[in-house]
Amino acid sequence: MKERKFKIVTDSGCDMSAEYLLAKGIVKVSLSFTLDGRTYEGEEMATDEFYKALKNGGMPVTHQATPEKIKEALQPILEGGEDVLALAFSSGLSGTAGSYHIAAKDLRVQFPEREIIVVDSLCASMGQGLLVDYAVRFADEGKSIEETADYLEGLKGQIAHLFTVDNLYHLKRGGRVSGVTALIGTILKIKPVMHVDDNGKLVAVEKCMGRKKALQRLIERLEETQALAKGDPIFLSHGACQEDAAKIAEILREKYPDNPVTVGEIGPVIGSHSGIGTLAIFYRAKKR
Repeated sequence: MKERKFKIVTDSGCDMSAEYLLAKGIVKVSLSFTLDGRTYEGEEMATDEFYKALKNGGMPVTHQATPEKIKEALQPILEGGEDVLALAFSSGLSGTAGSYHIAAKDLRVQFPEREIIVVDSLCASMGQGLLVDYAVRFADEGKSIEETADYLEGLKGQIAHLFTVDNLYHLKRGGRVSGVTALIGTILKIKPVMHVDDNGKLVAVEKCMGRKKALQRLIERLEETQALAKGDPIFLSHGACQEDAAKIAEILREKYPDNPVTVGEIGPVIGSHSGIGTLAIFYRAKKR
């Protein structure tokens, strides 16, 4: 492994653990949310506390990262003589990617000798985290910042996101599904299978009768679409449904013994829109 010549930056939309980011030398820009009149940075509230608040009727509101916040994170890196490759939360779901571009434009004037490249991941949660992981491994082979950015631009359309939710309320509240759809789905116990499309937006791809069928279809659709090479990781994230996540992870480890399976939690920023009971799988596919 060669020494990396640039710093990788991402944001808390990636739902990767603090331990992972620290170990890989990745700088995180914190997204924020407001709950019960108080505004938190993404990591200020523990996930179990957050989901307990949701269960008790809490209605959080999320905020995109501002250009000023992003500049605060990037400036020390540039002052230290390193270039920056930033992987932003999907522009199809947040204005954060736009803030990265504004910040980068300003900082290029201040640091004309440094390279600053922004990649709109078009990914969310640990799908964004998976793209970050591929970036780390590619860069650690000694690739340049330009080579790594080009690699990610070509790869991001293959980062598949498959997920289901247990309750459509938070997707409705965030404008992801209509009120009528949410009402009918709740009454009929319909569980959607959704993905993030090529534009980085949430799209329903299937409707299942009941939770068990929806979870089964996540696995089946992965099998139908995957393009996993040996060693390619599979990521799972969940919103306070550890038992379901553990069962799915066990099945995937049996089916794909050459592909490490990592389970993580959906943090408060993403969880504000997906709610309790969300389970998602992220992997390399032929296409999204």
